[in-house]
Amino acid sequence: MVGLGAMLGAGIFAALAPAAGAAGPALLIGLVLAAAIAYCNAISSARLAIRYPVSGGAYIYGRRRLGDFWGYLAGWGFVVGKIASCAAIALTVGHYAWPAAPQAVAVAAVIVVTVINYLGVQKSALVTRVIVGVVLTVLGAVAVTVFTSGHSAEPAAAATPASVPGVLQSAALLFFAFAGYARIATLGEEVREPTRVIPRAILIALSVAVLCYGVVAVAVLSVLGPQRLAASAAPLVAAVEAAGAPALMPVVAATAVIAAVGSLLALLLGVSRTVLAMARDRYLPTSLAAVHPRFGVPHRAELAVGAVVAVLAATVDLRAAIGFSSFGVLVYYAIANAAAFTLRGSGGRAAGVIPVVGMSGCLALAFALPLTAVLAGVFVLAVGAGGYALRRR
Repeated sequence: MVGLGAMLGAGIFAALAPAAGAAGPALLIGLVLAAAIAYCNAISSARLAIRYPVSGGAYIYGRRRLGDFWGYLAGWGFVVGKIASCAAIALTVGHYAWPAAPQAVAVAAVIVVTVINYLGVQKSALVTRVIVGVVLTVLGAVAVTVFTSGHSAEPAAAATPASVPGVLQSAALLFFAFAGYARIATLGEEVREPTRVIPRAILIALSVAVLCYGVVAVAVLSVLGPQRLAASAAPLVAAVEAAGAPALMPVVAATAVIAAVGSLLALLLGVSRTVLAMARDRYLPTSLAAVHPRFGVPHRAELAVGAVVAVLAATVDLRAAIGFSSFGVLVYYAIANAAAFTLRGSGGRAAGVIPVVGMSGCLALAFALPLTAVLAGVFVLAVGAGGYALRRR
């Protein structure tokens, strides 16, 4: 449930459109590829979390296994990538809640969620279960409605044949839909037999999510076609409308908003804590390490992250935010896999092929993204590396 709660959020409501624009009907291959890389990343993260059961993720793993710079770069990539994720999720709220003014709604959503986090209110496990149940039910209703409607995409909506770069790009964009899947890996101290239970939980959660996403993707493709899907900012609403079920449109829109707000709440919380950790280590301004005396939260970090996300939500479009987010997070997990590769099992055995496949896959997907996302990502990583060099000097 923890894994599904992390994955069944805004991604499925937003990532299908840009993926269809990159790969057309072959986005289903991209979905499987994204899931395979996500599995490798999660297994590597689980192995590291069992060895280092402290918060911080690859920021800690990179520092312990590869050196301070790589840990810092992982943390920097996580912060900038997840800030872009927050902007993309907020824009998803806007496109489903009020398509006429998505950016205004996105900014409002960021402000509201930042205030909630500032007051120390967190999403409970019960709320996570309820959201997962609602999302699964509505996604199932969308698939059943489309498959039983008798409607199908017009022949004119056929897309050009997919290419290998297009499939890789679609996988990189769909990687956004699996954001948060490795949260299971952080539970090493809280479960019995973590070396057995955590990999099984990751595999089960990913399998359920991939099955769900695959069914929904086939349904949406069948009724919209690749071109119309690629042009839609709210593809699931467009799908039920095309299937002749207008009564279901507000239900789908409301579910997307609920799922996205839940994801935004958890994601802003996580990013602010990473900022707090990096500020305490003096990799970010130390003023961001302040903790509120009453609410017990890193209030300056939360306000700073909220302000940056709000600015992004007001100035970028959804597809650009998804692309940039995927680049930053893929770099983060590439470093996590590299750290996992240095681990040795009993008898000094090497870590195996999973970290190698995970790292290679992350880098391949990162540089298969649209050129603007790659250039922006490389620039921001270079700025972060420059800041690290100045601090060291």
